[in-house]
Amino acid sequence: MMDIVTNKKNGILAIEFNRPQKKNSITAAMYQVMADALRDAGQDKEVRVILICGKPDIFTAGNDLEDFMNTPPGGDLADRPVAHFMLQMVEAKKPVIAAVAGAAIGIGTTMLLHCDMVYAAENARFSMPFAQLGLCPEFASSMLLPQVIGFPRAAEKLLIGEFFSAQEAYEMGLINKVLPVNELHPYAYAQAVKLAGLPASSLRTTKFLMKAAQADKIREKMMEENKYFSAMLLSPEAKEAFGAFFEKRKPDFAKFE
Repeated sequence: MMDIVTNKKNGILAIEFNRPQKKNSITAAMYQVMADALRDAGQDKEVRVILICGKPDIFTAGNDLEDFMNTPPGGDLADRPVAHFMLQMVEAKKPVIAAVAGAAIGIGTTMLLHCDMVYAAENARFSMPFAQLGLCPEFASSMLLPQVIGFPRAAEKLLIGEFFSAQEAYEMGLINKVLPVNELHPYAYAQAVKLAGLPASSLRTTKFLMKAAQADKIREKMMEENKYFSAMLLSPEAKEAFGAFFEKRKPDFAKFE
């Protein structure tokens, strides 16, 4: 079974997380498959819209931590398959829609900040638990989240890292609409069909005009975050957090300053 399933139809490239037995946690190989799919979509004239989705009960649990620890990122952002994927998200000229049901954890929420439209099911839950893992935000989320939802709420989401609901995400402006689970994918797909029927050049130009002003700032912030993220992976706090995760216990950070 393929962990990432892609399907091209009606001008829409659908990219689906398909690893439900592991809560759609993402491996380096999966990131590379998605990065390649996005790159190819950018060059494919038949693709006019990109739709990213998961399963009815899970979007993605974020990084597969076992895979992540077996192949920890180095200092160079360009060497990381996850960075290949996120850079393709940042540089995508065509509209990108996400349909989120169930949990979207870590990178599962971070990637939504780079989508153009996000629709969520009533069962969707979001979290960015970087601090809980002894790490820091990445892929410009420390810049984009405060811009989208305001600093006080972003501070709560990034510093405490607890789950928040689809309704709260909607009220904060993080997502476009909340729908019943069985209506999510049909609605998101219908929105993609609408976009696919519009002039491609108009969509590209409109998206460019909205995003161009801070494109360089996003890349700069990604580089800055990666510098800290890579260093913090080697910290005692991160070792305690990851050790506690694998040992299924509560981490103890009291001994660290």
